[in-house]
Amino acid sequence: MIDSKYFYQQAIALAAAGEDLYQRGWVPATSGNFSVRLDATSAIVTASGKHKGRLSPTDFIAVDLQAKPISDGKPSAETELHTRLYARFVDIGAVLHCHSPSATVISKALKNARTITLNDYELLKAFDGIDTHDTSIDIPIFDNTQDISALADEVDAYLAEQPHCPGYLIRGHGVYCWGKDLESSMRNLEALDCLLHCELALMHLSH
Repeated sequence: MIDSKYFYQQAIALAAAGEDLYQRGWVPATSGNFSVRLDATSAIVTASGKHKGRLSPTDFIAVDLQAKPISDGKPSAETELHTRLYARFVDIGAVLHCHSPSATVISKALKNARTITLNDYELLKAFDGIDTHDTSIDIPIFDNTQDISALADEVDAYLAEQPHCPGYLIRGHGVYCWGKDLESSMRNLEALDCLLHCELALMHLSH
C-alpha cells in the first residue's frame, strides 16, 4: 500500500528539484528523470515525457523495484536505471538524471574512454566517505543504447565491483547521480557536474 501523504510530499520535493535543475540548464525540453525511494520495495519516479521545469504532483508514478508501475500513469522509459540502484544499495534514497552540457560533452569528447578519473580536487570531499583532496575517483562512461535493461545490467555489474562510485555518464546522454536522500543527491550532482566542467576546461587549455 502506497503512503499517499508521503508520495505527495516527495512529489512536491522532486518537482522543486526539477525546477532548480531546469533553471541551471541541465534538463532542457523534456530530458532527464528523477526518483525518490518510497520504502524498501518501491520508489516514486517522473512520468514519461514531462517537462522537468514544470512538474506537478500528478507527474509522478509509483513503481516497484522491477520498474513496474504500481500507480496510474506511464513512468519514464529509463525507470529501470533508477530501480536497479535502489535494489543494489539499500542506503540510496534518491536518484537524479540530467543532460547537463558538461556531462554530455565530456562523455562524447572522451570517445574511447570507459572512465574519467577525477583527481586531486578539493571538491571531491563533497562525496560521502571522502575527507581529503589527495585522492581520486573513477566515473564510468557507458555507451548509449535504447536497450535500457541491458544498460541497467552493465551499470549494475560495474557497481557490484565499485560500490563507492557516486555517479556515471552515458555517452552523449548525460549523467546519473544519487545519494542517501534528495538533498545529498542534489549535492553530489552539483559537485560532479562542477568537476566535469573543470575537466573540460583543462582539456581545452591543453590544446
